[in-house]
Formats: sequence, C-alpha cells, structure tokens
Amino acid sequence: MAITPQWKDELRARITLSTLVQRSVKLTRAGREWKGCCPFHDEKTPSFYVNDQKQFYHCFGCGAHGDAISWMVDSQGLQFMDAIKELAASAGMEVPAPDPQMAKRAEQRASLIDVTDAAQAFFVASLAGPSGKPARDYLERRGFSAAVMREFGFGWAPEERQALPKALPQFGEEMLEGAGMRAANEQGERYDRFRGRVMLPIQDARGRVIAFGGRILDKREGVAKYLNSPDTELFDKGRTLYNLHRAAPAARQSGRVVVVEGYMDVIALANAGIADVVAPLGTALTEMQLELLWRMVEVPVLCFDGDAAGQRAAMRAIARALPMLAPMRSLGIVRLPAGLDPDDLIKAQGKGAMEQLLAAPSSLIDSLWEFERDAQPLVTPEAKAGLKARLMAHVETIADPEIKSLYRRELSDRFSAFAYPPRPQRSGPTAYQRPQNGGARGPWRGASMPPPGLSEDARARLGGIMAGGQRQGLLDAVIAGLARFPHEISRHAEALSALARLDRKAASLIESLFELAETLDSEAASAICDNSGQPAPPADIRYAFLDEGTSTGDACEELAEAVSLLVERPALEAALAATIARFDNDPEGSFAEQTRLRAQLMTVDERLKAFGRRKAAPAASVDDAASAADLG
Repeated sequence: MAITPQWKDELRARITLSTLVQRSVKLTRAGREWKGCCPFHDEKTPSFYVNDQKQFYHCFGCGAHGDAISWMVDSQGLQFMDAIKELAASAGMEVPAPDPQMAKRAEQRASLIDVTDAAQAFFVASLAGPSGKPARDYLERRGFSAAVMREFGFGWAPEERQALPKALPQFGEEMLEGAGMRAANEQGERYDRFRGRVMLPIQDARGRVIAFGGRILDKREGVAKYLNSPDTELFDKGRTLYNLHRAAPAARQSGRVVVVEGYMDVIALANAGIADVVAPLGTALTEMQLELLWRMVEVPVLCFDGDAAGQRAAMRAIARALPMLAPMRSLGIVRLPAGLDPDDLIKAQGKGAMEQLLAAPSSLIDSLWEFERDAQPLVTPEAKAGLKARLMAHVETIADPEIKSLYRRELSDRFSAFAYPPRPQRSGPTAYQRPQNGGARGPWRGASMPPPGLSEDARARLGGIMAGGQRQGLLDAVIAGLARFPHEISRHAEALSALARLDRKAASLIESLFELAETLDSEAASAICDNSGQPAPPADIRYAFLDEGTSTGDACEELAEAVSLLVERPALEAALAATIARFDNDPEGSFAEQTRLRAQLMTVDERLKAFGRRKAAPAASVDDAASAADLG
C-alpha cells in the first residue's frame, strides 16, 4: 500500500501544528493564529504565522509556507519518509507498507544516484587534470570565479569514447546506460554520451545529482552546443528546474524567483551575486515547472534574451501559463536588450543594470498585448480584426472565470483604444479654431436663424433643440451647453459618438450638433446668441452650466460631468445585455460580470440623482425632486 493523500490528510488532522513548531520556535497567540520570528530567515519583527485550523504555516517576510510534513523536511532536515514516520509515531498511526514495485523502483533510483555521484567526481577530477586545461582556460575567459566553479560542480568530459567504463569499473554497462551516461549506435557499439564538453551536474530539489549538462568549447558543424542527459528513472526534464535546490532558499529571502533560458545564464547571474535564479533544461517551461515556481512565489519573473528566439520563448511561456492563472498567481516578463544575454549585460553594464531590469518586469497581460500587437503590420481593417481574434483566442484558454472575464475586458479596451483612436480635428475656421482672416463674428445672430450651410432636416432638428419649449431632460441640457461652449465639442466628440451608437433618440440630436459645429463662431460669446450678442439658453435654467452667472471654467467642468453621466448609463446597460446574452456559454463568468455591472449602474444612478439636486440657484424650486427623477 502506498501513502495516499487521504492518509496524509488524516496524519495532519491528528497533529497540532503550533505544538510541533513550538518545539523549536517561540510562538505567541495572535487571535486565532500563532506568530513568531521566522526560522527560515533573520528578522526582528515577527512575520511568521501558524494556523492550526487551516493546518499550515506562512511567513510574510520570506514566503516560507507548508504543513506539518514540509515543516519536518524544511526545518528539521529530514527526508520525506523519515518525516512521515516520525509524525506518524507521534500521532499513533501506522505507516502503510510500501508498494513492492515502488520499493523496487526506489532501490533502483538509489543505485543510479551512486552512478551519477561517481560520474560527477570523475568529471571534476578530469577538469583538474592535464586533459582539462582547455576547459579551465574557457571558464577563465568566461570570468567564473573559483568559488562559483566549486559551488556549481564544473567538470570536464574527456574526448574519449570509453572513458567512463575505465574510470568506473564498479558499475556495469547496464547501470551506466540507465543513468544516461552511455549510449549505443545502430551497430550496437556503446560509447560515452558526453565527450569533449564542460560538464555541469543537474540536481534535484534535495541537491542530489540526477543528470548532467555538457557544453562544447568551440562551435563545431553538426554538433549540438548543449547536450543534456536523456530522461531516466532519476531525471525527467519536464519536471526539473536547474538550480532549484539553491534558488528556493534564496527566493525565501528575496521574495522573488527569476527564470532564465539556460544553466550558463543561471551561473552567470550567480557569479554576479544574484542567487534566486533557475532555468528549464532545453525545453520550454512545462506546466509542472510552472507549478514548482508558483510554490515559491506568486509572480515568478521570466527573463528572456532580447532576440527573436527570446521573444518566441516568452510567448510560449505565456501561452502555457494562461490556462493555469489563478488569483494572485501570474508571471512577470523581462526582455533583455537586443543581442544580449544575462552574461553579456552584466559584463557590459554591471550587476546594477540587471537588477534594475528584474525589479521592473512587465505584467503578463502587457507582454501578451505587446507581442500580438507587434506580431505583424496592422495597416488594414482585416489585420486589426486579426489582432482582436488572436487576443480573444488567448483569453478563451484561461480556466479561471473571473480572470478570463477581466482579461477579456482589459484586452478589448486596449484594442478599442488602438483600433478606434479619436479622429483628428478638422482644419479651417470651425467650432474648434478661431478664424485667422478676421471674418465677421456670429454666423448665427438670432435664435430663430440657423447657421448657413445646414440641410433643411438639420435646421429643423436644431431649431427644436434650441426652442424655448424643448424638454428639460439631461440630453437637451447637454446639447444646449455644448452649443454655448463650442470649444468643448471636440473634447467630448468620442463620448457623444458612442452615445449616438447606443441611443437612437440621442443620435439625431448629436448628429445635428456635429453638423452645426462646422459653422459655430468661436469668437462670439456663444454660438447661439440673441440680437444683443448675449447667450440665449432655454428659458427655464435647470443646470449650472447654462447659467450666465457660472464661470466658464466651472460651467465646462459641470458640463463634462453631465456628458459623462449621459454616456455612462447606456454603455453599462449595453454591456450588461451582452453579458446576460453569454450566460449559457459562461455562467460563472457572466454572473460575476453582471454583479459588477449592476453595482456600477447603481453608482451611476446615485450620481445622476446627486447631479440633479445640484441646480443653479435661479432654478431651485419645489419641483427639483421631480427633475432629479427625470434624469434616469
């Protein structure tokens, strides 16, 4: 019988975690939890908490987190099975007997560890020997310190096909091949897999050598620059991160983990004093590797070379991560300057330049937007539509409904701002420009005389807007305010255009206003004046921006708020209708979006009521309450 998750759950339930931790850490009660100074890093102010109810400990300083089992492994230095046995003994539980097949595989893995340990010792000795001089010269040119070379276990595989069987006669051919050290060709000839390469041990989370990576000294035609061990009983490259056993403790201190493209980049950063760095092993990041990273920190930082290959690697990582996103779980992206890898950057600009880049990574959504936006020229409507299709295809891969909804909204907003920018102002003496030729002022001097050049239909509609008896709704007031302050039309053109698309009743009025804007006189006190040159607003002033006593600055700000309120409610109603329509396909995401939109509608309604109560002083009357209600 194997140790099942259910058995581990029962073991945790029988153990009081705070009692276990207090054997070595002083804790004090803090509400429902216990707190103390973290044993995993030096601190004076307690940031380490133990929660017996939820059965975990967590440090807000270094990020250390785990349960009773991980506490015994991380703080007491026990192996997993030793921790299980000790906890089971204290809880009065029997440890399940190991599965015979699993026990056999564990024994085999232990034997293969002996092979890789012996091979590592052989490679280190070869580097120090006569045949290792070219490798020593290469490492010296790369600037690696002696301490870093010892820490990372640099070695040398001699340029011989049968070096390992001679050096390690205690292991048979089957074990050497099982550990990934030997290979065979089509003729059945067996040979050393690694030859003429600088060797680096690949270690598991406990620091045991489980595989190797080798780098050639000089480029050779048809020879891979880097060569890793094949997958074995010990080594699964999709589940292993290079340098994890060193980076994990460093990450608890820094609150950060950095992912670079290869193990030589890891060592270059370590050589510069940056220790919280890992790398995948010749493949794009896998789901399992991402899970390993998220166990350490909430937002790992992926650092890629600035060339096209680095861009593609970043995009592959983003695509792999999107389905796995969760609240407080994302990625940061750093792109190095073009043509530079971490070693080049540090040598050229120093450690500070690298730290500066790592301290300000782009968010995952920023990187996704920029990559797709820049993927191809966007000069045609079809190409722009293709951009939106690619963005939405990425959004559909996100499993978390709330995050999917937020990504859809954010990327849609960015696309709209990019694809539908505000139109440039028209040239010539329009409502937006003062005439340069000193022309006559006031093309429309009488309220009953529409400006020349308008169609008969527009004249009739605009006359209806400005007539003294028009309805006293917010839309009429806004149109009148914009006619009074024509220089504000360009400021609100985009919002009004959106309103025209959403509200058919408003469309004709807004169209007339834009048509009128072609002939408005910006030198006059108002575009619409009586015979004495004074503004001719509606007879019953209901808003401060139509009151002559309100300063121009205050009136324009009040008018801007009115435009915002006028546009915002139909936009929210349209968004709510679209969200309701997709309920069958995405019930959870739709419900969350509906809740958010309804809350925003309530806020807008409150703002409308408050705005309706803020009348100009001359208009205050007993029917103000009815006016406020009329705003909706």
